[in-house]
Parts: sequence; structure tokens; C-alpha cells
Amino acid sequence: MAKIVPVILCGGSGTRLWPRSRAHRPKPFIPLLGEQTLYEQALSRCSDRTVFAAPVIVVGADHMPFATEQAAKIAPDTRFIVEPMGRNTAPAIALAAHAIEPDDVMLVCPSDHHIEDTEAFIASAIAAAELASDDWLVSFGIEATAPETGYGYIHRGEQVGGGFAVHSFVEKPDLERAKAFLSDGGYAWNGGIFAFRAGKFLSELERHRPALAAAVADAFANARVDGENIYPDPDLFASVEGDSVDYAVMENTDRAAMVEASMGWSDIGNWDALAARRIPDDAGNVVVGDGEIVDGTGSMIDTDGPYVAVIGLDDVVVVVDGDSILVTSRSKVQRVGEIGKKKSN
Repeated sequence: MAKIVPVILCGGSGTRLWPRSRAHRPKPFIPLLGEQTLYEQALSRCSDRTVFAAPVIVVGADHMPFATEQAAKIAPDTRFIVEPMGRNTAPAIALAAHAIEPDDVMLVCPSDHHIEDTEAFIASAIAAAELASDDWLVSFGIEATAPETGYGYIHRGEQVGGGFAVHSFVEKPDLERAKAFLSDGGYAWNGGIFAFRAGKFLSELERHRPALAAAVADAFANARVDGENIYPDPDLFASVEGDSVDYAVMENTDRAAMVEASMGWSDIGNWDALAARRIPDDAGNVVVGDGEIVDGTGSMIDTDGPYVAVIGLDDVVVVVDGDSILVTSRSKVQRVGEIGKKKSN
């Protein structure tokens, strides 16, 4: 089997976890579940060098200090590609593809997801790599355990090898469609984890987004190299049109496949998702830091200092970070990103 090279993408600002996640120190680099940050967890999952090669990290210049410091403790053999500005996932993955051998399998992982079962993750990665070695472009189909409306879905097709051909990718559904997908059983969440040969990905990108592929190639070819770190040309990379890997490649290729993954996955996309991954008390409440919930259920306090008391309220989230305070119902956590845009630092 081809070498599996973890490619960890450190993009995004995590505004839906404001005020804990800020533009200057976003979600991947803060400890939210346990002592490790989500980025450190991603590196740890790929630390077995009998299975995985040294990782390649794609990270913005502003967050390079966090990425290098945290990687040094877990994967000192990590290589870094430093984006001068964000251009979404397709260009970021293309940069990484240029940095590794064409026949190597890229295992593309977001840096800010939580996965409870590392053994299941590794098993899915190996199955995906086997398909990718046969020139399939593989998505991880996360076992759908609830009718989620915040995720895209993958409709499973016929079996191929250790996985399935993709019948179709489905945009985020409304609640009724999500319930129908769950009842059908042939749909999985699109977790944003992929495996493909580097050369195959670049050829598919050239086929479906030729201008984007050419611009990334130029920026990489004119990169500044500092030891193991690669700095694509900022002026050339600025001309790259941003696009996601889903829209640019996965929804267009005729070689899309999926492997099923039941591994306790969450993208920790908001405070409600984080609360669901923390261990509650008998009333369904979670308190992190110095606080207390009285006569309430399903609520969470997360404070980095001041004592917080919540009395007689159900299903609320209170977060204190320095001099910033968030109070929201759990049903409205998706709107936290609106606050983060106004005060993200």
C-alpha cells in the first residue's frame, strides 16, 4: 500500500465558539476537551509511524507559532506549508499535494475535529488509503446518529473494495429531509476528511478547476523554502480563487468513493456540540471552571476565572473568557458567529 501522509488543515477562525475562540488564537489551538488542543489530538491520531508518514500542516502565517510549538511535543518531524492568506480547502490541499510524492496518499484532516475512537479512525484511514491507491477520491462517511441539519450528507452507492462509490453529495438538508436520510440508512454525514493520491487530486483539480490549479502551482513553484517550511509566493497566491474541495473536485469527479466511519466524530462546530461531548451531571448540566447551576437542566457554564451562578434556567450556555461574556440558549448557538465577527479579538 502507498505511504499515508496526514495533511492537517489549520484554517478558519472558529467564530461560533467565541469568546473562547478568537481570531488571534482560534479553535484548533485551545484545549476544549481534555488537556490536549484539538490540533494536538489530530497530530496524536496520526502519530504511529508504522501507519502514517510525517504530517504536513497547512497553516496561516498568523497561527504558525501555535502550530509549530504544539507539534514539537507530538510530531517533531512535521513539515509546514504557510499560507499567506486563506483561500479555502481546495487551494490548501493542492499546496500540500505539490509538497509530497504523486503516488503518496494524502489523508486530509481538519485540525479542529474531535474523534473519540482512534483505532476506528486508523482502520478507516487504512481502508480509505487502499481505495485511494486505486485512484478513488475518498471521503469519510461519518455514521449519522441524528437528523442533523448542520452537516452535508453523502448518499452511498454500490460497494467498491472496502468502501462504496458515492451516489451523490447532498447539501445541508432541512429537518424533514434529515429525518428521511436517517430512516433510509443509506446516508452518512460528510465529515470533511478525505484520502486520495496526491497526483490524482492534482489531475482532477486541473480537469475541473484549471485556473485555480495553475495559480496554486505557480505560487508553489515560486515559494520560499526555509528548512522544512514552505512559504508560497504571496503575490501569486493572492490571485488564487478560493473554493472548497467539495465544490471544486469531489462533487465533479467520477471517481468519488466513501468509507464508513463510526468513530465518535464531532466537528465541535458550536457551544451546543461541545456541551454534548462533555460529561454532564445527573441534571444534564456541565460546569467547567468555578460555577454552579441551581434548579436548571441541560445547561453549561465555561468560565476561565469569575464564579458564575445560573438559577432556574434550562438549556443555556454561559461562557466567560477574560473580559468577554457570552449568554445564549443552546437552541441559538449557531448565531454566536454573528457576535464573533463584531468582536473577534
